[in-house]
Amino acid sequence: MNSIEQLRLSGRLPSPKGVALAVLEICRREDATLDEVAKVVQSDPALSSRLLRLCNSARSGGRPVASIREAVLRLGMSTVRQVAMGFSLVDQYLEGNGSAFDHAAFWSHSLLMAVACHELGGLTRIASADELFACGLLAQIGSLVLATAYPADYATVLAEQLGGEALRARERERLGADHNEVTAAVLADCGIPRALAEPVCHHERPEAAGFSQGSRPHQLVQLFFQARRMADLGRSPVAERNGHIAELMLLGGKIGLDARALGEVFDQVVSQWQEWAELLKLPATPLPSFDAMANAPLARREQETATGAAGKRVLLVEDEPTSRMLTEDLLSHLLDCTVFTAENGRDALAVAVEVLPQIVITDSLMPVMDGLDFCRALRATDWGQSMYVIMLTSEETDEKLIQAFEAGVDDYVTKPVNMRALSARMRAAQHYTKLLEAWEHDRAQLKQFAAELAVSNRRLEHAAMTDLLTGLPNRRAGMDALQRFWSASQRTGQPVAALMIDVDHFKAINDQHGHAIGDQVLQAVARAIQAAARKDDSVSRIGGEEFLLVCHDADPRAALLAAERLRRMVRELRITVANVQIPSSVSIGVANREDGMEEPDDMLRAADKALYAAKKAGRNRVCLFAGGRTHCATSSAA
Repeated sequence: MNSIEQLRLSGRLPSPKGVALAVLEICRREDATLDEVAKVVQSDPALSSRLLRLCNSARSGGRPVASIREAVLRLGMSTVRQVAMGFSLVDQYLEGNGSAFDHAAFWSHSLLMAVACHELGGLTRIASADELFACGLLAQIGSLVLATAYPADYATVLAEQLGGEALRARERERLGADHNEVTAAVLADCGIPRALAEPVCHHERPEAAGFSQGSRPHQLVQLFFQARRMADLGRSPVAERNGHIAELMLLGGKIGLDARALGEVFDQVVSQWQEWAELLKLPATPLPSFDAMANAPLARREQETATGAAGKRVLLVEDEPTSRMLTEDLLSHLLDCTVFTAENGRDALAVAVEVLPQIVITDSLMPVMDGLDFCRALRATDWGQSMYVIMLTSEETDEKLIQAFEAGVDDYVTKPVNMRALSARMRAAQHYTKLLEAWEHDRAQLKQFAAELAVSNRRLEHAAMTDLLTGLPNRRAGMDALQRFWSASQRTGQPVAALMIDVDHFKAINDQHGHAIGDQVLQAVARAIQAAARKDDSVSRIGGEEFLLVCHDADPRAALLAAERLRRMVRELRITVANVQIPSSVSIGVANREDGMEEPDDMLRAADKALYAAKKAGRNRVCLFAGGRTHCATSSAA
């Protein structure tokens, strides 16, 4: 009897509980109906809310679903069964058993992978996005099972910090089965079809799966692999994120996603993940946008260029130790370069993001990630496009060289490496980097100049639209606002009103107290008008002692009330200059957009007629123009 059967017989292999078990039993019957499934699901509020959330997720399409029966109909019996099983396991194994295995972090990572599978499935349409969600949620369940069934032994295995085939070999040695074999057993028990389960179990090493290029299993295993990498990026510490970004861009290119499209998908995945995590009470770390993370190295390099901190940095990627040491010695001592090394393409990506080399020398044949894939990953990023890449290759056939140059290689040296030939290539590379540094320095200066010019333009634009004395928008800005409010009123049918405001006896104030005092009176009145206006109204000084207040969504009654409130505020101002109190008051003309008015100037002329009537009636009052006539309110001034 193998270890997996022992786990199953001992009850330590996860199995559904409660409603999930009832759903599973119903689905096993040949005469089962969706109505029966919906009835059982409705008895579990938590499962109901999760199915509704999945059904209404971003890429499901269609109108929002509110009823469980409709959600079950839309998702289908198979998907409901799989998702119910997945959520049942989340609920059962959310809390740890005192071992070193972090259950909450495991489920948070699995949830992020599930959401990534769902989003990528919506794009590629290889399989049902909802089924892919369930696959992503359970793709790593074998690790959880082993940690739960053998907490002490598995903690010892994890402490060795192994990965890939080494980890699986140690699991089989100590526990009798590896986590992928356990995952396959759980997926089978959950009813995940073999066509999906098999790619899930190979997603950690797609290249070893043996699926035919372009086949459905091959596309699925690549999808699961990319979703896993998205989850790795989302759950990794800040210091480790850079190693995942370029690889994700390379993977995105394989399914037709450029850096921008990939960033949009990733940001959508993170947003959905955070909503799901809140629903399931799981941790979800806030993340910056993909664009911000991907372009952080480019921003850092621009800063170094602007400050003159950039130096000669070379990244040497070579898996053969002797060749690596000889080449490193040449670069360091003879060519005066700061050399950073890596043994394979994946490690080199992390180093490249960290140190931003100007020149990259990489072997073509390496484990984990070869030189061509490494070069493609570099060129998939904004910051990697300007690096000068020299390929070390033992294959000088036309076909191999064409592949290298198509991958983004700038030059090549044949192996075994002739140091004189490499020195010559390095001189060409250094000439390129000097030209690039000069260009980037000029570009940094141009960017700084453009930023300063933009600030100056904004200041000039503000000055051109602002009255210098009062700080209010000037006549030009006021007329622009009037046109906007008029157009909005025409579109929506909401009323709009114009209030023409004139400071009473202003010439007498200037003549008696001088223009400096008159300016202070205008400033005080301007502040009062601004304080009386609503947040979205427009206030402007249109000339001399005249102001314009344009009110949106204000019928004649509301406009009159606003005008009267303003008139009283100005009347109550206490303007004292050199121990002399200067009385203040305004006359206000009000007009609304009416039938027969064809343009904003018609309403403005009507408000001006009402203002003239207010002044003629004795000032310090409000008059309304309506129906071709002016109507003045009696002043309440003493």
